[in-house]
Amino acid sequence: MLIETSGLTKQFGGLTAVNDVNVRIEKGKITAIIGPNGAGKSTLFNVISGYHAATGGTIRFNGEDITKKRPYSIAKLGVARTFQTTHLFETASVLDNVIVGHRLRTSSTVFDAIFQTRRLKREEEKCRQTAEEVLDFVELSGQADRLVQDISQEAKKRVAVALALATDPEIVFLDEPAAGINPDETDGLAMLIRKMVDRGLTVCLIEHKMQMIMGLADHIVVLNYGKKIAEGTPEEIQNNETVIEAYLGGGASHAEAT
Repeated sequence: MLIETSGLTKQFGGLTAVNDVNVRIEKGKITAIIGPNGAGKSTLFNVISGYHAATGGTIRFNGEDITKKRPYSIAKLGVARTFQTTHLFETASVLDNVIVGHRLRTSSTVFDAIFQTRRLKREEEKCRQTAEEVLDFVELSGQADRLVQDISQEAKKRVAVALALATDPEIVFLDEPAAGINPDETDGLAMLIRKMVDRGLTVCLIEHKMQMIMGLADHIVVLNYGKKIAEGTPEEIQNNETVIEAYLGGGASHAEAT
């Protein structure tokens, strides 16, 4: 397993957003985290990637305990993620946005910047080369010089994926990658996710578009009220009475964190 959580819990005051959750993410597979609004899905992502400190439990990445590591350290190990709302520099070019991602793998200092050292120039060239390669991978080479504010919502989703890929990750967490785009664009993003896995990456995603998930995921984990209520193959989840009740019976309380 690439990532394993054991008894993972996150509380915000008196609210338990993630409650004793055990998740195993297999290397080279697509794992989907689903559940009603407010079930704790994004909070789970935030805890695994270090954006929120766990209240209890453990997280292991390639067997290493990363529970108390900061986001930057976790990212350097090979964990990348996107967010529900794209976090991009709107007034910068698509290429410059993606270049930022590979800065994680550089070691230049202020000294290098002041004196324009060979190391700085070498690393700047590597960042640019990596950015161009991942933009080609996500099929945005033709928009590299456009400002992010001038491209479509679907293209912004792809830029966010490219930014994550530029960090040279082993696993990419995608938080609702198909939100706000049309069915044809959703199909295109599903193809991109499949291509990522075909190239050796592991993907874990949150998504509300069930048709996409059922046709894409190898394994599905279902959360409700912060607890894991089911997991299995798409076929098993589709026929699970507990899952059906969670969706059709009103879902999670609006008081729960997402």
